[in-house]
Amino acid sequence: MSEAPDVAGNPYAAELAAAKKAVALAARLCQRVQRSMLQSDIQSKADRTPVTVADYGSQVLVSLVLKKELPSYSFSIVAEEDSKDLRKDGAQEILEHITTLVNETIVNDGSYNMSLSKEDVLATIDGGKSDGGPSGRHWILDPIDGTKGFIRGDQYAVALGLLDEGKVVLGVLGCPNLPLKSTNKQNDVSSGDQLGSLFFATIGCGAKVEALEGSEPQKISVCSISNPVDASFFESFEAAHSKRDLTSSIAEKLGVQAPPVRMDSQAKYGSLARGDGAIFVRIPNKDYIETVWDHAAGSIVVTEAGGMVKDASGNDLDFSKGRYLNRDRGIIATNKYLMPLVLKALQEAIKEEH
Repeated sequence: MSEAPDVAGNPYAAELAAAKKAVALAARLCQRVQRSMLQSDIQSKADRTPVTVADYGSQVLVSLVLKKELPSYSFSIVAEEDSKDLRKDGAQEILEHITTLVNETIVNDGSYNMSLSKEDVLATIDGGKSDGGPSGRHWILDPIDGTKGFIRGDQYAVALGLLDEGKVVLGVLGCPNLPLKSTNKQNDVSSGDQLGSLFFATIGCGAKVEALEGSEPQKISVCSISNPVDASFFESFEAAHSKRDLTSSIAEKLGVQAPPVRMDSQAKYGSLARGDGAIFVRIPNKDYIETVWDHAAGSIVVTEAGGMVKDASGNDLDFSKGRYLNRDRGIIATNKYLMPLVLKALQEAIKEEH
C-alpha cells in the first residue's frame, strides 16, 4: 500500500481530507432527519425510527466517501451498526427511507454522480464489521454518538477516527448543534452565533475547528487552568452513562465550584479541546464496557489540543484490542496541570465507594 502524500508535514493529509468530507456529508443527513423529526407532532420519545434512519444513513455515507476518496486503500471500518435488523421482514419501509435519504444527500452535495440501490445500502452498512486490532489501518466510526441528545434535539456527534498499527492517528468530530464559537459562559454565546462545528486532529499536527459548512480552520488548545477551584466539569447528560455520585465526590475533593456542564456525545471532547471547560470524567457502571468508537475521535482531538486522556489508573487509552476498550474503569480528559489532581481524587473516590 503506498503511503499518503505528506502535505505540509502531515503524512495523513489525504485521509484527513476524506474524513472531513465524509463526516460533513453524514452530518448533513443527520441534520435533515433531526429537523423533520422535531417538526413532526407525531414524534414520540419511544419511536426510535428517525434515529435509526440517521444512524444507518450516516454510516453509509461515511463508508461511501472514504472508499471514493481513498480508492487505493484496503478498506476496513469498525462501526456500530450492521444490516441484520434492516434485513428483517418489517424493515422494508425504513430501508427504503434510508436509501432515498442517502441518494438525495449525494445529489445535493454534487460530488459524486451515483445512485445506490437498497442492496448497495445493506452491503455498505455491512462493511463496518471489522474488529480493528493492533495491525493495519482501520477507520473507527460512531455514525451518531449521543442518540438521546439527537432525539431531544440537543447535542450529538458524527465521530470518525483512524487507527494505524493500533494507535489513533486522526480524528474528526462533526457536531451539528455545537456553536462554532466557544460555549464558555464568559464568552457569552448569543443566539446569532453560527451552529455546527467540525473538530479535527492528526497526530503531531495539532487540533483545529472550522464551521461544519466549511470556514477557515482555527487552531484550538485546552484551557491552562491549574487550580481546580476555577475549573468546570463536563459530564454525560444521561445519568445512566456515568456514576454522578462519584463524579460529584471527585468535584468536591477538588474544590470545583462551578456546576457541571451536562452534554451528550463526544461534543464534550470538542468543547474541552477548545477550552470551554477544564475536566471531563466518565465513570460508567461496573458492567458497562466502553467501545472504541465512543472515544477514538474525541480523544485525539483533546490530546492534539495539548490535553491528556487517561483511564482510572493513569494509563493512556488502548485502542488496539478490537471493538472494546481494555481499560481500568473510568476515563479522564483534562489538561496536564489538572490531570494528576483529578486522577488522585478519582482513585480516592473509587476506594471510598468500595
